[in-house]
Amino acid sequence: MRLTLGYSPCPNDTFIFGALANGLIDTQGIEFDIVLDDVEALNKMAFAHKLDVTKLSYHAFAHLTADYKLLHAGSALGNNCGPLLVARQPLTNAEIEHARIAIPGKMTTANFLLGLAFPKAVHKSEVLFSDIENAVVSGQFDAGLIIHENRFTYEQKGLVKLMDLGEFWERTTAMPIPLGGIVVKKELDHEVQQTVNQLIRESVEFAYAHTDQVMPYIRQHAQAMDDAVMQAHIDLYVNEYSVDLGPKGRHAVRSMFDMAREKGLIGTISSDFFV
Repeated sequence: MRLTLGYSPCPNDTFIFGALANGLIDTQGIEFDIVLDDVEALNKMAFAHKLDVTKLSYHAFAHLTADYKLLHAGSALGNNCGPLLVARQPLTNAEIEHARIAIPGKMTTANFLLGLAFPKAVHKSEVLFSDIENAVVSGQFDAGLIIHENRFTYEQKGLVKLMDLGEFWERTTAMPIPLGGIVVKKELDHEVQQTVNQLIRESVEFAYAHTDQVMPYIRQHAQAMDDAVMQAHIDLYVNEYSVDLGPKGRHAVRSMFDMAREKGLIGTISSDFFV
């Protein structure tokens, strides 16, 4: 059986999927055609139903529960790992509400959190996540919403943090922040869905136990990143929730969706959206 599998080239995803992608675990007769792209591109592919299994933003998944189910393995949840709103100099809340803000995608969880924190901030433009820092530095935008490894580099470029939206979420909810999850097409047999979930869990566990065997794959797709930043990226986004969401992780996801529904940010969702 062949399935398309989408994830990003970021170190947290290549850490999670490295063993599976390189035949370091038994894939139970399933062959994966891998698609590597940034998260917003993967979100768009999911909306077009192009991928059988994919990483996507939880914000995007909230609109796709009729077509996909959420796996318990592979997610990015955590504390102190949320997106950062940055600028060239400090801005007041009123200035932020009127600022030109670069976002990494309309359907990213980062943009969802920005909407919760600053609902009046509407002058937003989509920019590839890796280009946002330079777009703010150059003055093209007044502020930028950064994710992934840019959390570790924005200060080197002279930018200042306006708000940590992860801290905002945690302060508001006292729960870990759901950033991205792994979903599988509903139309696939339940047994296949369960097998894919187990394979991703085994891939994460293999990476923890044999990190040296997956590091070449991680480095291959993080060529412009030094090892310290790469490891910090993995440490920030890969944790116990990546092995299995567990009751606490599932509660955090449900709570985010409930909050989004209450604020009119999403419509009705399927009641049972977990595999």
